[in-house]
Amino acid sequence: MSLLVVGLSHRSAPVSVLERASLSADAQLKLLQDTVAAEPATEAGVLATCNRIELYADVDKFHAGVAELSTLLAQHSGVGLEELTPYLYVHYEDRAVHHLFSVACGLDSMVVGEGQILGQIKDSLARAQEGHTAGRLLNDLFQQALRVGKRAHSETGIDRAGQSLVTFGLEQLAAGGDVTAWARGKRALVIGAGSMSSLAAATLARAGVAEIVVANRTFDRAERLAQILAENGDPDIVSRAVPMESVPAELTRADVAVSCTGATGLVLTAEAVAAAVEGRTGAPAALAEDPSGPADVRPLPTASAGTDDGCPLDLSAVQQGFSVMGEAAVAGMDAATLEQHAAWAAGPAVDRREAARRPEADAELITALAATAATVGRIPERRRPEPAPVPVRPEPVLFLLDLAMPRDVDAAAHRLAGVRLVDIESLADASADAPMAADVDQVRRIVSDEVAAFGAAQRAAHITPTVVALRAMAADVVAGEIARLDGRLPGLDDKHRAEITQTVRRVVDKLLHAPTVRVKQLAAEPGGAGYADALRTLFDLDQDTVASVSRAEDSTEKNAENRGPA
Repeated sequence: MSLLVVGLSHRSAPVSVLERASLSADAQLKLLQDTVAAEPATEAGVLATCNRIELYADVDKFHAGVAELSTLLAQHSGVGLEELTPYLYVHYEDRAVHHLFSVACGLDSMVVGEGQILGQIKDSLARAQEGHTAGRLLNDLFQQALRVGKRAHSETGIDRAGQSLVTFGLEQLAAGGDVTAWARGKRALVIGAGSMSSLAAATLARAGVAEIVVANRTFDRAERLAQILAENGDPDIVSRAVPMESVPAELTRADVAVSCTGATGLVLTAEAVAAAVEGRTGAPAALAEDPSGPADVRPLPTASAGTDDGCPLDLSAVQQGFSVMGEAAVAGMDAATLEQHAAWAAGPAVDRREAARRPEADAELITALAATAATVGRIPERRRPEPAPVPVRPEPVLFLLDLAMPRDVDAAAHRLAGVRLVDIESLADASADAPMAADVDQVRRIVSDEVAAFGAAQRAAHITPTVVALRAMAADVVAGEIARLDGRLPGLDDKHRAEITQTVRRVVDKLLHAPTVRVKQLAAEPGGAGYADALRTLFDLDQDTVASVSRAEDSTEKNAENRGPA
């Protein structure tokens, strides 16, 4: 086994890079074909989700494989190799198996423990099988990854550690509140009719929305999803399908919209979102300024003049203990005076560039500073920056959940008043602080055990053709010796010939049994790949015979894979 994976995910790359590197279905198929056509690779599979792009391959050379797979990823993603390389990770052999099994269990997901990844792995395997780029290694690997993922979810409480990306996104829209209480009675618009959009529609239906409108470029698929919701959901929930051109009008009616399409461009521009909000509220969707400032704060007048001793401020009237080096001493200064005060505090002579002086302004400033000092006591010497005022946003009237990669909703919609937008980037930020359940440790142990078992099985399978070839050679030796016996003893009857033949075969089988069983055990251990070579050398086995056994086994595997993934 020489399994290699080269990829990037939300853990290694910013969302902006993942978005640009995303692959369409056609691009994935072309990538698979080009990978198996390249010299180092004999098998290939692509796992492309909203937050990862990974290329798996069986290679005969590590360094050449890394270079080739990285180049192919760059070519098909459209992101230059030099730009893409810093975000790529590489796993090889057992580490590659460990990575995929961890991914299948949800340990590497943006939302730890989510189960949607199993369906995405299954789709990736089916795509590689349909393109005839998956051989024995990748078929075994992806099939086992699906079994490991199912085992993790059935034997542990990993489901409690996380939830689907849809559920997590809705929780963010609800600002951490109860999703059911937040969603109850709302009108929902679902853009797209794929697996993620279907899951979003079903989740919204369970949460108790009043209406679900499905929009899709292929109207039949939207209609089918709406019909499924109507047949399987709450009869009180209205579900209907609309064409994509009706989205702007439906967005004006909707309270929440979920978008997950395969579009390469924006589905909802900031202008469209702003128009929808304006259509609902009658007011432009611009950020509202906070009209209220801090309570009981008296703004200080602008300072202007200096004093005879060189300080720009005359604080002779300020009570004892007030520091001219403190924060309040410089509060309210204009830029020119602040520069002069800084220069004076540092020691050098002050460059007095102001010709006009306003003593009355200085008096107002000193009085204000004295009042501040009297209220709070001695002002600390350390200067702290004043926090910038944050505009108060109105309560959102439109909630947007963008689960697409590349994004469907213009990121500029984040800045619109009356809009709360949650996208892949904000989900990544939120998930960084999400707690992990104790069951995660148990899943990690399962992954480690399964990786060891998979490696042992692969190494044992690697030696099987050699063992089969050895037994075939032994059978030929027995047949040759029996033929020679017939020549020497032409009068030997069938009964005695059969008995002699059976005896010779038993002797050969007993001689080969212990070494072949032991060599399989040794080959299953780490570093045991060399035992197959040793066996071929010791018994002078024909390489063509061993290869023909391997081809026969591969043919059996291909017949099995036509039945589809588990």
